[in-house]
Amino acid sequence: MPCESWCACKRLTEYNAAGKLLRNLGKLLVYGSCVREEYPQIFESLGEGRVQLSACPEAEHINIIALKLSSMLARVDLEEVVVLTVDGSPHCVQLHHAVEEAARVTGSRASVYHYVIEGGRAVQVSREAVKTARYLSRVDKLLAHQSRKE
Repeated sequence: MPCESWCACKRLTEYNAAGKLLRNLGKLLVYGSCVREEYPQIFESLGEGRVQLSACPEAEHINIIALKLSSMLARVDLEEVVVLTVDGSPHCVQLHHAVEEAARVTGSRASVYHYVIEGGRAVQVSREAVKTARYLSRVDKLLAHQSRKE
């Protein structure tokens, strides 16, 4: 699939942390690298008007991804960051955590939105859901509570 623009095929780790387009648009889409090919309509919809940068925690260590995101948030006053991955991937979920960590350590005021692709559609998930997913004991308690209700 050919790229419609140079940015649609850029990897997060290869993009300048204070790139001109990022400064001009002020909006960033970080997406799991498989999303563009597997779900092109969703990618195009959420990528419109945003700098689109891919990352794959299977290929790049999460610390490198988080440092790059932190560098961007520290240098550019972004309006928003959107994360788009497939749901259920133990690798892709790390992108959501990396963005949250970068926003926290930099004190960024950017709005952060998380989307996962489930059943062929983009589902927005809350920042609280991303945070909770880091704590397995909390998830276990939520599941136990849910079981008692049923």
